[in-house]
Amino acid sequence: MPPAPCPCGLAGSYAACCGRFHGGGLTAPTAELLMRSRFSAFAVGDTAYLLRTWHPDTRPRQLRLDPGQEWTRLEILGRSGGGLLHAEGTVEFRAHYRHQGRDGFLEENSRFRREDGHWVYLDAEA
Repeated sequence: MPPAPCPCGLAGSYAACCGRFHGGGLTAPTAELLMRSRFSAFAVGDTAYLLRTWHPDTRPRQLRLDPGQEWTRLEILGRSGGGLLHAEGTVEFRAHYRHQGRDGFLEENSRFRREDGHWVYLDAEA
């Protein structure tokens, strides 16, 4: 049986793609890869990773995911900054989901910041 594909939509298995960041051994080198790994964390229910990659000023004390919501597909719509040499960046995305038998999507422009050499999710721009 082939390995499970990564929920983030990039080629490769979950283990070789976002799973390597979820395990804690590596950190995402760009804001977009952090965004993709956070989507995958929602898809696989990894709240510890979501909290760990959330900026301390905006991170909730706890996070509960809806077990009835299945995250199905991620589209990156745009990005600015967020590269290897940047301190800040934004990633605009559309995250598709299925909830209680209905398909929907969340569209957001997320802001990311590099803290202590690691990318973290800051918040969403309106």
